[in-house]
This record gives sequence, structure tokens and C-alpha cells, in this order.
Amino acid sequence: MNYLVVSVSLCILDQVTKRYMSSLLDLCVPGRCESIHVLPVFKLTLHHNTGAAFSFLSDAGGWQRWFLVAVSTVVTVAVVAWLLQVHREQRLLAVALALIVGGAAGNLVDRVLLGYVVDFVVLYYDAWYFPAFNVADAAISVGAGLMILDMLKGRRMEAVDD
Repeated sequence: MNYLVVSVSLCILDQVTKRYMSSLLDLCVPGRCESIHVLPVFKLTLHHNTGAAFSFLSDAGGWQRWFLVAVSTVVTVAVVAWLLQVHREQRLLAVALALIVGGAAGNLVDRVLLGYVVDFVVLYYDAWYFPAFNVADAAISVGAGLMILDMLKGRRMEAVDD
């Protein structure tokens, strides 16, 4: 399986969902926040994140855009290089890296073209809100979780071999 096809497909899906949500919803601003409530704990609300994860550096004054573009580019290229070196039998690791690459590329496209990342998924309970995210963020998180699982699986195999 060509895992880079997974990455590209994920990046495209991320961009399509962001563009659709941007056309469907008005940007959430203080005092006015349009939302589509999907479930009692899940809604769609349009946010623009000029910072990194969890809006880190979002109020840094603008320099963070190109810094985050540079960091994202380096990390994406490094993970692609790693993915190309993964052995065929390391499927779980390959899927994890493909998800991370696809998600990183999706957010990188936003940063380069827009200067911010489009987020629209909001999970909440009562007054508690998880920071808004998107398809790319979810893919990166799942990919990171699969990498941890792969590492734990590898340690278990090493323990059995000892």
C-alpha cells in the first residue's frame, strides 16, 4: 500500500471540510458565535487559529505565521522521509506516519494560504470546552496515538524475545 496516497487523500479531505465549513458558518467572534449543534456535546463552530496547537502563540503579533510554516515544513518533510524508510511489515507505524503527514500538510496549506488554521469541531460538556479542532488535527492525534501503540507493541515483542 502506498501510504503517501493516504496522506494526500487526508490532506484533500481536510481542505474540503474546512472550505465547506467556512462557506456554511460565519466566523465565531466575541458576542456572536454561529454554531450547528450536532449532539449535546458536539457542535460545529468556525474558528481561525493563528497560533499552534491549543492557540499557543496566537497573540504573538504575526511573526508566528512564518515560524510555524517553517517548523511544519521541516517536520512534514522529516516524517515523509521516515515513512519512506518504514519496512513493509511495520504497517501500524506506516499508518501512524501517514496520518501525521496528511494532517500536518492540511494545516500547513492553511498557514501558507490563509495565515491561520481553520478549526470547526467543538467538543464540550456544560461549561467545559475542548479547544476547537479540524480533520487534520484529529488525524495527527490518532497518528500519534498509533505511534505510541506501535512503540508499546514493539516493547512487548522485545520482552517476549528476552
